Amino acid sequence: MDSILVTGNGPLSGTIPIAGAKNACLTLMPATLLSDEPLTLTNAPRLSDIRTMSELLASLGAEVTSMQGGKVLAMSCHGDINTRADYDIVRKMRASNLVLGPLLAREGHAEVSLPGGCAIGARPMDIHTDGLARMGAEIELRDGYLHARAAGGKLKGAVIDFPFASVGATENIMMAATLARGSTVINNAAREPEIVDLATCLRKMGARIEGDGTGTITIEGVESLHGATHPVVADRIELGTYMLAPAICGGEVECLGGRIDLVRAFCEKLDAAGIGVEETKTGLKVARRNGRIHAVDVATEPFPGFPTDLQAQFMALMCTADGTSVLEETIFENRFMHAPELMRMGAEIEVHGGTATVTGVERLRGAPVMATDLRASVSLILAGLAAEGETVVSRVYHLDRGYEHVVRKLSDVGAKIERIKGK
Repeated sequence: MDSILVTGNGPLSGTIPIAGAKNACLTLMPATLLSDEPLTLTNAPRLSDIRTMSELLASLGAEVTSMQGGKVLAMSCHGDINTRADYDIVRKMRASNLVLGPLLAREGHAEVSLPGGCAIGARPMDIHTDGLARMGAEIELRDGYLHARAAGGKLKGAVIDFPFASVGATENIMMAATLARGSTVINNAAREPEIVDLATCLRKMGARIEGDGTGTITIEGVESLHGATHPVVADRIELGTYMLAPAICGGEVECLGGRIDLVRAFCEKLDAAGIGVEETKTGLKVARRNGRIHAVDVATEPFPGFPTDLQAQFMALMCTADGTSVLEETIFENRFMHAPELMRMGAEIEVHGGTATVTGVERLRGAPVMATDLRASVSLILAGLAAEGETVVSRVYHLDRGYEHVVRKLSDVGAKIERIKGK
């Protein structure tokens, strides 16, 4: 099994290109099931999760062609459709559940295995299935599969009130509603940039959607959708992660393609910690101001709040801050599994339920550590950049699901990092 060796060696300098958003691309890809015309995505990230979604779509009857080294995905679903999403593929990735809405909308029935993904806590499908049931779907959980069928063979519009702003459920219902009879209103909808990106792509395909980016989204069903070409929005989580690299070990790095509007709440916390962020013509330039960084409290929130997917990385930064910070995780209950690994590097962290108290130390120390999930893996790499000596991060297969060429990107700005092939 591969591992990554990081040696702390001082400030960073240069540019890092930001890839297309994994979470946006994984949402956009199932939209090809809604039309028998081609859907082409540009600026696609080159990740194992993208390959898994390509495999899943191919198993359902779609043609998926990767071009330009994986940065362009050409998809078409013009033939017979298989409406069963098998466990062997779905178990690999949580986003696989996003084929449920499109399959129901186009074919009127579907069998989708319950999904897998990172072990960061319960993420039940109830909010997805309850919304689809409001649209006339009859859904039964049997043998680990959701067996769904639209009454009369076609979904119908409905008013759906989410108990909380679920990103995945918003995406699933949006896609399902594009081909439903009548109008669908989603109240308490998620407002993430990935939602706006999906709505933009669906409109290019002929969907009638209003209100994306707000708490209420309205979709007027149409008879059919057509093909389109759409660029995947920049990955705000990769952006935030690489912005933390010069923050944690000094120097100045420009993140090419970065946008303030994608990470505004995150940037506010960086500013409070003593990290400067400057907009440029090509992205965002980040540099630590004079002296040691300041401790800052953070509570994760749905967008536009502080992202849960940047909590682990920000904790790594706070481990060397001047003072004590409190990090509150409100989204996923098991998302402090990286804390014990950071403590192996000399961090002072106390975890009580959904709250972690971090007292900054002068310097972390390199140590062998183990990644427990996708974001935890990169937080340990960031900690290694600021640590004295060598840090070996094992189980980095998590990393490949969400970060393309992380070793190359960090090496290009002066980090001493290498991937060690397993036996």
